[in-house]
Amino acid sequence: MLTSKSGLFAATIFAGLCLSAAPALAETAEYNSVELDRANELVPIGDGSFLGEGNAFTVSGNVTLATQYRFRGVAMTGGDPAIQGGIDVVHSSGFYVGAWGSSLEGGAAYGELEMNFYGGWNGDISDAWSIDIGILQYNYPTDGGLIDPTDENSYVNDFNSNYWEPYASISTTLGPLEATFGAAYAWKQSSLGGDDNLWLYTDLGVGIPDSPISLNAHLGYTDGVLAPPMIAGTNDDTGFDWAVGASLTLLGGLDLGVSYIGVEGPSINDFTDDALVASLSVSF
Repeated sequence: MLTSKSGLFAATIFAGLCLSAAPALAETAEYNSVELDRANELVPIGDGSFLGEGNAFTVSGNVTLATQYRFRGVAMTGGDPAIQGGIDVVHSSGFYVGAWGSSLEGGAAYGELEMNFYGGWNGDISDAWSIDIGILQYNYPTDGGLIDPTDENSYVNDFNSNYWEPYASISTTLGPLEATFGAAYAWKQSSLGGDDNLWLYTDLGVGIPDSPISLNAHLGYTDGVLAPPMIAGTNDDTGFDWAVGASLTLLGGLDLGVSYIGVEGPSINDFTDDALVASLSVSF
């Protein structure tokens, strides 16, 4: 267990930035799993300018149909399908704002809808490294006021599930391999039961030469109230989530993704059991 979450968060980011002095290549590794690792997903890329020719702003969007929604390995739709989508507005300076949403099911603590609102800055800090820094709010407009996700009778009135989480990541490439190292820290908030949460992760991706197929892998470590064992009803506030997968780029901007996702901790059917998750997404 980590002894100082906020200290480790700062140390992680400082160590990552120090690596920028090392020789390597560039750009961000994009985690293509349906688990939707938000910290990576927040890298905004758009190709449509608006408000006039030569304007500094771009806008992009995406829509996804997934066999289920996994948040850091934990099921948020009870094993049922989800529809998801988002939009980003990006300035040429690297600053951006955006929103992303997903349907929910089987999680009365969060209701039937998740909306994420975020803003930050993404850009190169050297020829070898790029960073992404920002803050995100998890918003559940239809939350059901459930304290214990494993007990459907543990409701309280006027419970607010929304919480904030700053994040930062540093990315590079080494030959065909893309890598991202990141952290997200949610300070103590009432929606987290007065506790905090630290998440550290690594994402790796590689494209198969002369093909539309790419492979990816993910490993995350959580210390805090959002640890998979803690969510599953144990007193262990540390845990790992992981995934391995592949994606296929189709015609018309379509992407087909398949990932095998798992978490450390007790097995709960359609909640923390390992799962094969597929998705079909389009970006515009």
